Amino acid sequence: RGYYQEWGKEAIEMNPGTVINIPANVKHWHGAATDSWFSHLAIEVAGEETGNEWLEAVSDEDYGKLA
Repeated sequence: RGYYQEWGKEAIEMNPGTVINIPANVKHWHGAATDSWFSHLAIEVAGEETGNEWLEAVSDEDYGKLA
């Protein structure tokens, strides 16, 4: 069980089998619930001049709001 959250939006709870499509250039985070673990499979479509940019970590305060 985990969460997915786009910048400025409410978090979405994910359970086994949940599928999330993340368009390019959408600032987001995803991870485990405090009482669970989380594993995911990411599929990236190759293209010219594409890449992945890791941003700041989710704060403990924001993460704690999900519990």
